[in-house]
Amino acid sequence: MLLWLIVGCEIGFWIILFLGLFIRYALKFPKTSKAVLLCVPLLDLILLVATAIDLHHGATAEFAHGLAAVYLGFTVVYGGPLIKWLDQYAAYKFQSGEKIEAEQKYGWSHTLDEWKQWLKGVAAGAIAAALLFLAISYVNQPEKTKLLYDWFQYIFWVLLIWLVCWPVWYSLFPKKATS
Repeated sequence: MLLWLIVGCEIGFWIILFLGLFIRYALKFPKTSKAVLLCVPLLDLILLVATAIDLHHGATAEFAHGLAAVYLGFTVVYGGPLIKWLDQYAAYKFQSGEKIEAEQKYGWSHTLDEWKQWLKGVAAGAIAAALLFLAISYVNQPEKTKLLYDWFQYIFWVLLIWLVCWPVWYSLFPKKATS
């Protein structure tokens, strides 16, 4: 059930986002659009409350409970910049706004960008780990939350692989401009 709520929140995120942008640029109601876009964090709150209630009512933690924490961590860190980028893109497409030029980065500029993205991932992982820790403490029954402990390792390994395959790799072998 919780897994479907996570899927629903992800679908809801995109629906609310596109609805907000449609209201802003097609219908020309910027204030209404802002109100709609402010509903995006409500999805995160719904997911957080549903997860807490499920665990509080005695559910044994499952994969979905840990996934909810990770989803929330990454949404907090990456959701705002994604919304801002899509808003700028929609402004360009529908209001002749400033075109977003994807800056081609090479060398140390590209490497620095890889490190910044990885550090954002670390922040998202830290938020997810904090939520996992709070859930484990809230339930306070190790036999019911032992699956949540596994998520600390998942977060660690994903961040480690990300670190080695991108920031460290490009630190050792900087991206070269194509001719």
